[in-house]
Amino acid sequence: MGNNSELHPIEKSLLKALVPNGRMPLEKLIEAASLGSDRARRGIEWLKFKNLISSNDKSCIVISLGTNGREAAREGLPERRFVNIIREGNKTLTSILKKSLLNPNEINAAIAVAKRNHWIDLSQFQTQDKVILLTSSADNLSGEEKLLQKLFKQNNIEISELSAEERKAFDLLRRRPDYVVETEKKYSEIVLSNTGKKILESNLNDESMPERSLTPEIITSGKWKHINFGSIDVVSPTPVLYPGRQHPLIDIIDEVKEIFVSLGFTEVDGSVIQSSFWNFDALFIPQDHPAREMQDTFYISGIKQNNLATSNQIQRIADIQKEGWGYDWNVEEAKRMVLRTHTTSVTIKYLADNKPESARIFSIGRVFRNEKISYKHLAEFNQVEGILTARDATLRDLMGLQSEFYAKLGIKKIKFWPTFFPYTEPSLQSMIYNDDLDRWVEMGGMGIFRPEVTQPLGIGNPVLAWGVGIERIAMMRFGLGDVRDLYDNNLRWLRSLPRCQL
Repeated sequence: MGNNSELHPIEKSLLKALVPNGRMPLEKLIEAASLGSDRARRGIEWLKFKNLISSNDKSCIVISLGTNGREAAREGLPERRFVNIIREGNKTLTSILKKSLLNPNEINAAIAVAKRNHWIDLSQFQTQDKVILLTSSADNLSGEEKLLQKLFKQNNIEISELSAEERKAFDLLRRRPDYVVETEKKYSEIVLSNTGKKILESNLNDESMPERSLTPEIITSGKWKHINFGSIDVVSPTPVLYPGRQHPLIDIIDEVKEIFVSLGFTEVDGSVIQSSFWNFDALFIPQDHPAREMQDTFYISGIKQNNLATSNQIQRIADIQKEGWGYDWNVEEAKRMVLRTHTTSVTIKYLADNKPESARIFSIGRVFRNEKISYKHLAEFNQVEGILTARDATLRDLMGLQSEFYAKLGIKKIKFWPTFFPYTEPSLQSMIYNDDLDRWVEMGGMGIFRPEVTQPLGIGNPVLAWGVGIERIAMMRFGLGDVRDLYDNNLRWLRSLPRCQL
């Protein structure tokens, strides 16, 4: 602490201002140090932390003008108005009263005070008809007048700051009703400590100021070699700032996109409104399947998609539906528009339009399910769908790809269970082990598209497909037990999450 470089310039300014008396009210210290209020208060906290100063709570009596005092400051005290009337030529009491500038209650007091101030000569004042003469001292301001003017300009003044003459004038004014008001004022007094005095004696006279900013110009010019840089207190508390940032769920979506791109995938996008043809029929889902009921799907009323696909694609889908499920397929049902229930409607249309020999594509976006909202279900959520097609693609490739995907998310414990989906065979369910819950948790579905899906659309090679809800990944990453917490706009939780989760 004996090193001068450990004192910030703000601290030095405050200590120098304390030198004369060793103590000073906070407001006066700020003024004496020529610092802004915020900077000075910050410096005072630093000095208190270093035990160079202390603060004591004090109180004092402050005086200000009352209602009658403000009026007297503007119009003049009664004795001054009395003198002014005489100066206008009204030298008898009768003529003075006729002016009506003083009420009868003020006349006697005005005469008494004017006589005490030696402003008037009453040697010839024996009756009302005798004259009242002004003396040569009539132009001199009284102590009361001087204090009134001072209070009118400055208003609040501490009694301790009054001179002996002003204190005498104050005692006279306080006898008059509502001329001055006394108020108790509490304030903080800053006191220089013994440690602070030692710092002043040894170091504060050194005017050299250490440099506290490292600029590009200082570095490139080489000036840094000859500059005395001030030390930085690395344990000093800093203000907490909350700058604008993306929602953590958007960070997860961006991370998932980066993982797929790193694995050689290309993103494709599509509308959230799809025809039933691409959302259901092209995926070999029968038109009487429970998932297509209003209880599970949001339909767009009054709108149909007339240009569904090519006539060849429509005919092939109609034939495969009739052959596979044993019913007459209805093209009008396929024209109904829905809020997509999965992003597979986007990826399957991409394959149908492009018919690639090999491809790695993914789609990520909002999907909609007419489900009851609960701690693990939402009616609207984000889903990522991936598709890989190649001549020799196998289920083992799919399992390896999924393991790599989850590993990049920091998930090492993963296994696969057999399950059923209408448009994949074989089908698997990916499960990950949640250490917080101490159990296996379902993450997403996966499988190989059935021939009933690929052949009608002219896709010759095997197609590996999988999908997973982004919110489930976010719940695991953030340790949430309720998916609704992601959308609660809880600022405390949002601010507590670090930008980098790994």
